[in-house]
Amino acid sequence: MKVSVGQFRPGGDTPANLAVMRELAATAGVQGSALIVFPEESMFSIGAVQGSLQDAVEANWTSFVQQLSFIAAENSIAVVAGGYEPSGEARPFNTLVLIDSTGRIVDTYRKLHLYDAFSYQESSRIKPGDGGIKVAQIGDLRVGLMTCYDLRFPELSRALTDVGADLLCVPAAWFEGEHKIEHWETLLKARAIENTVWVAAAGTSGGHTIGHSAIIDPMGIPLAHLENEERGVVTTEVTRRRVDDVREFLPVLQNRRFSRNETIVDAH
Repeated sequence: MKVSVGQFRPGGDTPANLAVMRELAATAGVQGSALIVFPEESMFSIGAVQGSLQDAVEANWTSFVQQLSFIAAENSIAVVAGGYEPSGEARPFNTLVLIDSTGRIVDTYRKLHLYDAFSYQESSRIKPGDGGIKVAQIGDLRVGLMTCYDLRFPELSRALTDVGADLLCVPAAWFEGEHKIEHWETLLKARAIENTVWVAAAGTSGGHTIGHSAIIDPMGIPLAHLENEERGVVTTEVTRRRVDDVREFLPVLQNRRFSRNETIVDAH
């Protein structure tokens, strides 16, 4: 099936961001896509919110998810997008929503690894996820969900692969900085290669983030990509057959000497 990634620059106004997403989803739908992946912070950019973050989250989360459902149903396309979900306390969850092509909410994923690195402290404003990993069926593919900084933890993508993911969806707001584009591109390819899965990564653009959205095949080959365009959609064919073909000549998952619950230790 065809998969798209949609790249844009979210601001602080949720309805305005949804209008852009509706436009990008329509473009993907015309291209025949069955799934579009939008960035982390598609609901709003946390840095652009005026006033209380908790108030903004509580005012916008429900309508954001509802409008995503409408966008999916209007275009007969499944949607993955990131927003901020109320947690019952001051710190919200950083949450991905997966909606199918009928507008039905399939699942949500709360970001596990918060970006407490490079002098940033996401955990000071965001509550870490508590719902574990998420994989769901969309069309012909099993789709695994992960968010931005999660990409730096190979055990998460391996856990998603172990429960059947064919495609890893990675919404992100990847901060710019020295070597950060190289890190992003290298890690996307590594997660594809080491797990022999597809990766569809959607990044926010502009401001302090890099964009560089991409769809990468199980051999680590970028088949569709953007650079730092403020807005854009790219689409390519993503198949389970390609996963099977790669795993036939590169059976790294079968060749493992230990499982995710085991460790090889040299006791010398």
